[in-house]
Amino acid sequence: MPIRRSHQRAITPQNRGRFPGFDVLALADQWDEVTARVVLARLAVPTALAFFTAQEISVAEPMLDLLLAQDHDPRVPVLALIDQRLAAGETDGWHYDDLPEDGQAWRGSLAALDADAHCRYDRGYADLQRSAQARLLQDVQDLADRGQTWHDWSATHVWSLWTRYACTAFYSHPWAWNEMGFPGPAYPRGYLNPGINAREGFEVTDHDDVDPVPFAQRVERARRADDDLPARTADG
Repeated sequence: MPIRRSHQRAITPQNRGRFPGFDVLALADQWDEVTARVVLARLAVPTALAFFTAQEISVAEPMLDLLLAQDHDPRVPVLALIDQRLAAGETDGWHYDDLPEDGQAWRGSLAALDADAHCRYDRGYADLQRSAQARLLQDVQDLADRGQTWHDWSATHVWSLWTRYACTAFYSHPWAWNEMGFPGPAYPRGYLNPGINAREGFEVTDHDDVDPVPFAQRVERARRADDDLPARTADG
């Protein structure tokens, strides 16, 4: 009995893929049944969230979009995946000594980010323009880089909490796999052509054969240069 329904296709987030024509879900029938059911369940994330409140959602949603540069649809439902984890108590099994357990740390840090918005711009985080939201988020990362505190917490640890959960959710989703040409679980299919630049028959050549690392390094240098610039105005 096929695990993959005929209408199921993997979407590339924001249609920015480098592997045209690749569809990771076309390979789902080759995955073992248990793994396939776990992965495909991520395509049916409920729209009604169970952990975060409406106020917390209004802060977390744009913040996560900024962290992951998800500027428009189709988006990986990162917030819903994080909400699922926290509602089920599925954390990483540890937390920093100077932070509460992850669920409470999420609630507290989102409230702190919203408080920063009110303090600087006299309005909530959700009501700010994207550039102002980005400015407040950048300030937390800058404090983290300098090893300083933010609302009496280690900014480094708060930044780690946000990015750890965001990246785990994003890259657990088949749409993200489509974006990077990852064909999904190898068991029991396996690989026959190991080696540099060797491809399997189901893999697709990268149509944009440009190393993204130098670009990322330029972005990071620009971000660090921005650290000492004055904050934008509420309308910025």
